[in-house]
Amino acid sequence: MSVGEEVRDTQAPPQQSLGTAAARNLATTTKSAPQMQEITSRWLLKMLPWVQVQGGTYRVNRRLSYSVGDGRVTFVQTGDRVAVIPAELGELPALRNFEDEEVLAELARRCEQRDVAAGEVLAASGDAADRVYLLAHGKVEKIGSGLYGDETELGVLADGAYFGDQSLVDGDAVWEYTARAVTPCTLLTLSRADVYNLAERAESLRGHLAGLLSIPHQRTNHYGEAAIDLSAGHVGEAVVPHTFVDYDAAPREYELSVAQTVLKVHSRVADLYNQPMNQT
Repeated sequence: MSVGEEVRDTQAPPQQSLGTAAARNLATTTKSAPQMQEITSRWLLKMLPWVQVQGGTYRVNRRLSYSVGDGRVTFVQTGDRVAVIPAELGELPALRNFEDEEVLAELARRCEQRDVAAGEVLAASGDAADRVYLLAHGKVEKIGSGLYGDETELGVLADGAYFGDQSLVDGDAVWEYTARAVTPCTLLTLSRADVYNLAERAESLRGHLAGLLSIPHQRTNHYGEAAIDLSAGHVGEAVVPHTFVDYDAAPREYELSVAQTVLKVHSRVADLYNQPMNQT
């Protein structure tokens, strides 16, 4: 055996079938739809209660509500100084739809900052209410009387909440619950005396408060909607109450929009790489 024949015997045998590396280029790759992190998660989109809208505007009809200013108040902080944004005072029931910016700014300046420690009582049930509290930071719990006279928690207020707003329009208002700080809190207070003192000089505020007091008292449910009188479980010839359901005359509307863009696709991509996902 020569040296050349010995070298040929140690070489690998010649290939007799197509290899996987070359075959992969001819096979269809299993793939998923392109993912995008900028859009909402798909599982959440499936859970949301989608509504098929045919028109260009989506109107949310609601029952007429007599509760006003049900939003939250926003503040600005500079160092240790906290101030309420004047326009945010419109979230208070007594100042809703009041648009005199100069008067709102003056009311914001009259708000007094107060820092309290955890456990401090801000208002006691049964005491006269003469000011509104704006909670800039912290938590306040509302405590009332339970069924057997024991203390029970009625709710917890957090940043942006307010309480005692009825005192601004009702001179005989009393606290229906006890307000106690759960954590160290920063609050702003606005007294009824400051509001009416300014109303004596500001005709717009005086007229607004007078119009508010002229509105007749309405019985409402827990959500501020006009109460619907019902009768159930009666025996004999009971008097069935009369009632009606009123609706908001100016419900919230959402104008629909369309997302548009110009997608550029090369003709060779559209011709050769258009399956199984259409690139155009």
